Amino acid sequence: MAARSAIAAVGMNYRHAYHAGNFADCFKHALLADLVDAFARKPTPYFVLDTHAGVGRYDLEDDAARRTGEADAGIRRLLASQPAPLRRYLDLVRSLGLYPGSPTLIRALMRPAGANLAGERHGRCHTVMPGAGPASTPCDAEPDKGVDGGPSAAMTTGADRRARPPKSAPMLMRPADRLACCELHPEDVIPLRRLFHHDPQVEVHFRSGWDALKALLPPREKRGLVFIDPPFESQDEFAVVTEGLKRGHSRFSHGVFAAWYPIKQRAAVRGFHANLKMTGIRDIIAIELYLRAPTNAERLNGCGLLVINPPYRFAEQGQAIADAVLRGLGQDESGAGVDVIRIADE
Repeated sequence: MAARSAIAAVGMNYRHAYHAGNFADCFKHALLADLVDAFARKPTPYFVLDTHAGVGRYDLEDDAARRTGEADAGIRRLLASQPAPLRRYLDLVRSLGLYPGSPTLIRALMRPAGANLAGERHGRCHTVMPGAGPASTPCDAEPDKGVDGGPSAAMTTGADRRARPPKSAPMLMRPADRLACCELHPEDVIPLRRLFHHDPQVEVHFRSGWDALKALLPPREKRGLVFIDPPFESQDEFAVVTEGLKRGHSRFSHGVFAAWYPIKQRAAVRGFHANLKMTGIRDIIAIELYLRAPTNAERLNGCGLLVINPPYRFAEQGQAIADAVLRGLGQDESGAGVDVIRIADE
C-alpha cells in the first residue's frame, strides 16, 4: 500500500511547461522517434502506451517556457544547427508547429487507419487533425516554423497557437496502430483530451500510468512500446520505476519498454541499474548523456533512457543521436559525455 500511495502522489506538482524543449526533451524525444520508427519495419499493427503523457504539446512562447528559457538552450539551438543524426526528429518538430510532447510526437508517426501507401510513394504526407479525419498534404509544403521563431501562423498569436491542431511529418506507422495516453493531473488531461478528440487511434485515460501497466497490457496488437517518462518528484521514484517495469514486463515480456530518468549523482543511477538487473529481466540497455560530471545533487547534470528489448541496432543509433545532442547543446564542461551501458544480456 505504501508503494501505491507514493505512485498516486507523484507528479501532481510538476509542470512540464517550464521545461519543454530543454536538453532532456531533445534527448528523450529524438530517441523516442527512433524507437517508434523501428516498429514500421514490419507491416503488422502495434500499440504504444505513454504512461505520463502531459498536455501533449507546448507553446514555447508562453510565460512558463519563457520564464526558464530552457528551450533556448535546447530545441532552438538544435533547430538552428540541424545536426544530421537528429534530422528526423527536428523535421517532426518543425512540421508540428508547437513543441510536441511525447503523445503528439508518437501520433505524428502513425498512419491513419485505412490509408494506403500510394500517397507516401508519390511524395505526399498525411496530416493528422485531432477531431477530424486525416487529410493529405504535400511533403514539400512550407512547414510550420514557430518553434524556432519563424512566420508560422500557429506561433503568431496565443489564441491561434492553442486552437490549431498539430500536423504530422511523413508517417511511418502502419494502419490500425494505436496509442494510449495516460495522464493523472486534472489540469493536464483536459487539453490532452481536447487534442485527440474523436481520433479513433488514440485513447486518453485519466488514470495513473503505473496502474495502466497492468490494466492495458498486454495489448491486442501483440507488439508494441511502453514509454515511461515520470516527473521524478519523489525520492523513491527510481524504486517506483523499477516496480513499474517489473509489473509491465510480467504482462508483456516481449514488448519494448523505454524509461527516462534524470542524472544528478551517479550513485543513485547505478543503484537503479543494479536493482533492475536483480529483477531477472533480460536484454536491458541504457543510453546516458552527461552535460557535466554528476557530482552536484542540486543540478540536472544529465539524463538517461533505459530500454528493455531494444530494437535491432538501437544501441548504435541511440549513441549517434545522444552524441549529436551533446555536440549541439553541451558547453564542454568537465565530465561531459555519452555512455551506452549493457545492464542485462539478452
